[in-house]
Amino acid sequence: MGFRTVAVARGKEKEKLARELGAHEYIDSASGDPGEELRKWGGAKAILATAANSKSQGPLLGGLAPRGKLIIVGVGTEPIEINPAQLIFGSRTIQGEVVGTSIEDTLDFSALQAVRPMIERVPLEQAAEAYAKMMRNEARFRMVIDFSL
Repeated sequence: MGFRTVAVARGKEKEKLARELGAHEYIDSASGDPGEELRKWGGAKAILATAANSKSQGPLLGGLAPRGKLIIVGVGTEPIEINPAQLIFGSRTIQGEVVGTSIEDTLDFSALQAVRPMIERVPLEQAAEAYAKMMRNEARFRMVIDFSL
């Protein structure tokens, strides 16, 4: 379809995984404005904001091409700061979506695309540490207690 996928995350250490997962390009938001970087490439037609951090979502609006859409699925606790001029003068939109509500659709898509989960296995003895890591939002993947470890 001609689309290029650009992953945006905080930290250079996340680039390798982003590319392994299919990203064509990577933007480290810790080293600059991701919206400005996206504009250098002509702007994005759509941005899927998955981070549960409202402060990271506002700057993405500036990276949209005219008539682009910012789709927010990550729920942060703070308000999203935006410049209304970026919406109006570029005919851009912001949309919120609930994801993962139709388990049947999700399973069908996963089977069709041969999607496999990426998980982090821990032994039962480390369950408390794994839970704490998850609650601190430091888990990169699903934390799974593996009784065979």
